Amino acid sequence: MAADLPHSVLFCCDHNSVRSPMAEGLMKKFYGTEVYVQSAGVHSEMDVDGFAVAVCGEMGVELDRHQTRSFDDLKEWGDDISSYDLIVALSPASQRQALELTRFYHLDVEYWPIMDPSGIGETRDAKLDAYRKARDQIIDRMTHRFGAAKTNEGSR
Repeated sequence: MAADLPHSVLFCCDHNSVRSPMAEGLMKKFYGTEVYVQSAGVHSEMDVDGFAVAVCGEMGVELDRHQTRSFDDLKEWGDDISSYDLIVALSPASQRQALELTRFYHLDVEYWPIMDPSGIGETRDAKLDAYRKARDQIIDRMTHRFGAAKTNEGSR
């Protein structure tokens, strides 16, 4: 059952290059400015993945300007993790990190087990299919958790 939208959400995964940027972009597309949304990774040494950019682009979600960031980067940039209403971890490593960073705060950390498509498929088409599956898993979890996507007319 869908719950009320939180005021702010932080999506996180391992490198902030595939799953969490997709979730950030999709959340912004589906719910607009109703929710402040960011994403981070346990690490941030990679660029946003081109296949993630491609499959989100199919839905009108632009990711090619996304700058990867880690939990440490957020802190250095003055983004206080305790200010988020909800942290959604999309990988086991990011769940552990989020729980460690929030152990002294009263905020919700949810784990959505989204597959990592980065090592799946031999051909371009097979890789795109894997990334689409991960994208669609995020969409399913998101709409189940937050309700139907907001339309251009503003209805939900």
